Amino acid sequence: WSATMKISARATVFWDAGAPVHFSTIESYISTTYANKMTKGPAPSNGIRAAIVGSGPAGLTIAVILARYGYDVTIFEGKDQIGGVLRYGIPEFRLPKSVLDDFKYRHLDLKGIKFRPNTHIGGAIGIDDLFRDGYKAIFVGTGVWKPNALHIKGETLGHVHFGINYLNNPDSYCLGERVIVIGAGNAAMDVARTAIRKGVRYLTCFSITKKVAASTMNSAMPSWREFSLNTTRLLWKSQMKE
Repeated sequence: WSATMKISARATVFWDAGAPVHFSTIESYISTTYANKMTKGPAPSNGIRAAIVGSGPAGLTIAVILARYGYDVTIFEGKDQIGGVLRYGIPEFRLPKSVLDDFKYRHLDLKGIKFRPNTHIGGAIGIDDLFRDGYKAIFVGTGVWKPNALHIKGETLGHVHFGINYLNNPDSYCLGERVIVIGAGNAAMDVARTAIRKGVRYLTCFSITKKVAASTMNSAMPSWREFSLNTTRLLWKSQMKE
């Protein structure tokens, strides 16, 4: 697979109209085609009960693997739907929620994996309660939802927000027409593109490097938007003083 990817990367494939075929389109087709074939029911039970705390990428992966070996799996999730950062941290235009809904049906519901939404382990239910009820193994994959603070002046002001909090529910924020995003990684690009879709007219990204750290510089960013990269933090500090 690695060799195939390297060969494909060197050779540009074009449609009749001259547009390149993006890897994301190929990957989407492969994963969708594969998912549509996943209709097998639950494996024979081995009688062992396992608990998964958190339904993010790690929790879902462990749950599916255990179910294949016949474990009686229950997922406990603090939010109302599965996915973790996949659902609440990645925008719809990058990862449609329908993909996660289909995953739940094919890989959880059809496999007999139980799902308990809006259930925080450590509140009304604790780890000791799980062992009391016969769970022989517990996997804790609650994710890292705590934002990375920069610890700079102005970070607590009312118009400054953490990216992961914004992506969780963009509609609850009123950002105005001008926005500055600190960073140039995948999360920063998700914030930038989401903000533009929500009505921001002028958006500037600041980075301490000269290269965009995101996986790819997304072509969906309109060329007429303000999108600049700077190599120092000093420019951000001057903006805060203004």
